[in-house]
Amino acid sequence: MSASCKVQAPDIADVQMCPVSRTKGKPVDLLTVKALLTEPALRRINSAAHRFCPEPRCDVVYFDTAGDLYLTRELRVPVWQKEPVGDRTICYCFGVSEESIRAEIQSTGGSQATERVRAHIAAGRCACEVRNPRGACCLGDVAAAVKRIEAALIEGLERNQR
Repeated sequence: MSASCKVQAPDIADVQMCPVSRTKGKPVDLLTVKALLTEPALRRINSAAHRFCPEPRCDVVYFDTAGDLYLTRELRVPVWQKEPVGDRTICYCFGVSEESIRAEIQSTGGSQATERVRAHIAAGRCACEVRNPRGACCLGDVAAAVKRIEAALIEGLERNQR
């Protein structure tokens, strides 16, 4: 892909689809995009409506109705949906990662990550709309990661006992 990362402006019917992966993009606030782009990428930003591409195999993180694309290397933080499974940051506000969840489960038999994040949200401490590249609350992602990691650890134990 060229350094300008611009594609032909999409048809109005296609503005919801990532022009590379053809995955339906999620609307994301311009503030989120501006907060997370590197300075060189920020020079290209416009006020067009932006979307987040959740497809893990696609290097596009954001795309807009003007045809501009912003790639993983143009963000200030790794995008967990685009990173390999293992030690991805899930909660950008409170530092919950797959590894911290795994370590907690291994040392205590369970994880309270979901409850901790929920308590922070209730106390008004989260800033997901700015810190999370998806621009949305991560609580569901944290809960899903806890379940996924618990299941993987149980499966690994069962496999070792055979």
